[in-house]
Amino acid sequence: MDGDTGMSSIDYQRLSFEYQPCAEQQKGADPAVHPVVVVGAGPVGLATAIDLAQRGVAVVLVDDDCTLSTGSRAICFSKRTLDIFDRLGCGERMVDKGVRWHVGKVFLRDQQVYSFDLLPESGHRRPAFINLQQYYLEGYLLERAQALPNIEIRWRNRVVGLEQRGTSEDGVILTIETPDGSYPLAARYVVAADGSRSPMRKLLGLDSKGRTFHDRFLIADVKMEADFPSERWFWFDPPFHPNQSVLLHRQPDNVWRIDFQLGWDADPELEKTPERVIPRVQALLGKDVKFELEWVSVYTFSCLRMDSFRHGNILFAGDAAHGVSPFGARGANSGIQDAENLAWKLAYVLQGHACDKLLDTYASEREYAADENLRNSTRSTDFITPKSAVSRVFRDAVLTLSRRHAFARTLVNSGRLSVPAVLQDSPLNTADDAQDYACKLVPGAVCCDAPVSGAQGAGWLLSHLGGDFTVLVFGSPDTIDAATLAGLAALKDSGVPLRLVYVTDAAQPAVTCTNATVLRDDEGLAAARYGATPGTCYLVRPDQHVCARWHHPDPAAIRAALARATGADLRAPQPGRMAA
Repeated sequence: MDGDTGMSSIDYQRLSFEYQPCAEQQKGADPAVHPVVVVGAGPVGLATAIDLAQRGVAVVLVDDDCTLSTGSRAICFSKRTLDIFDRLGCGERMVDKGVRWHVGKVFLRDQQVYSFDLLPESGHRRPAFINLQQYYLEGYLLERAQALPNIEIRWRNRVVGLEQRGTSEDGVILTIETPDGSYPLAARYVVAADGSRSPMRKLLGLDSKGRTFHDRFLIADVKMEADFPSERWFWFDPPFHPNQSVLLHRQPDNVWRIDFQLGWDADPELEKTPERVIPRVQALLGKDVKFELEWVSVYTFSCLRMDSFRHGNILFAGDAAHGVSPFGARGANSGIQDAENLAWKLAYVLQGHACDKLLDTYASEREYAADENLRNSTRSTDFITPKSAVSRVFRDAVLTLSRRHAFARTLVNSGRLSVPAVLQDSPLNTADDAQDYACKLVPGAVCCDAPVSGAQGAGWLLSHLGGDFTVLVFGSPDTIDAATLAGLAALKDSGVPLRLVYVTDAAQPAVTCTNATVLRDDEGLAAARYGATPGTCYLVRPDQHVCARWHHPDPAAIRAALARATGADLRAPQPGRMAA
């Protein structure tokens, strides 16, 4: 596919891909063991495959279908997810096509009760959120995957059986069903990104636990010319849909996403008919507004997860591992963060930079993140759909008070929007005294962006952190003593891929440094966001989470933290902390 074709939404939804027999299906073929097989070519599976391929790992991606997603489905993608897509080589296309937004408004009946701004400050490369239909997202990811030589995509390849063998070195053999029959597919590791119904999960006899909510919602993708702003609008008990809730989002191509709460007793098939959908849309827009229905669906949802995301050499990610309500845009965004967390760890194990035990931290970290998302998602759903008369009275009182009182606005919950989890108790972190730092970038937090400039001109800090471990030093190399400078340079010979980045004050003269990147903090925002004083030093993971920080660079301490962060120092968890 050509990235500049300007395909319409209909083109992307109608794309289909041919089944092609693979090498393993040929008579007498050698039973090759692939480093990684990814099951599921949705956003999470594609992101995982791209990330691994960019790290030099060969990937086979199998999917039981041969098309992209239909309908808008997941549409809200957060700044953190866009930062990840930038590193995967397709963020710019998504932002260019998507609808940027950062303001949300909440209404009770026909009155606005308050608004919020998700990115009130400047100096970030990416917006707080974009809205982009899932078929575009999948299309752009697929085009990126097709451009990488070490990804093989196999359409209409359905996993119908699996066998885990002995030790972690032995791997997994999948049984794949195709139009030409079945064949065995061997892999050292398998990533199960095969969705909420996950055949892989069922083949292992596993399930997910949690709550299923007895409510139904109608999604209507409506194509129309409208002057609504690019904001998130949420109504409680609006006059055009009384006693229920409604959510409105703008998407590309003049398509608007409207979610109508229906109640548990609604007939899903009946509610999808034009005779039921069109009057609901007209009640919101007005009878004189012209529009077309592009896609309609009725859904229910659950908040649940698997007990463990790792089972031997099979690792679960995205909806296969956890499911949340759509309020808060936590499903797809958390799935992409699963992919990033898992990809660098798989690559490090396969390339000999870490032992297999490092993959246990994928499970523990992302289970922790899933629990955080589940808590927020459940609270949102309980507020949107009160389960008792008393809960309804409380909710309506909170909404009424929110018009005039700021304290009440903190209680309003129309969907706490996705933010990356702070992996504060990860066994890969090196602890420090957080009280000594004037910022929130504790070990486990995701790094902040800021405008910087370097040898290639103006740019952004996160793009220089890349996908390797990074030692980030605030200060010019010529102000650091020779012994420390030599010790920092020697860290690059530790056997682990490592970047060394210096961030200098904008007023300092430009300098160069062998085997390091020197950047200027153009607006002073990098130092402010990292609470940095001259000499402040951070060790950043390949997924751009902080894993250690110091007031002054200490090569020996950094080397020890690097060993811990690659799993060489995994210890028994303390009570109440994340398991290794």
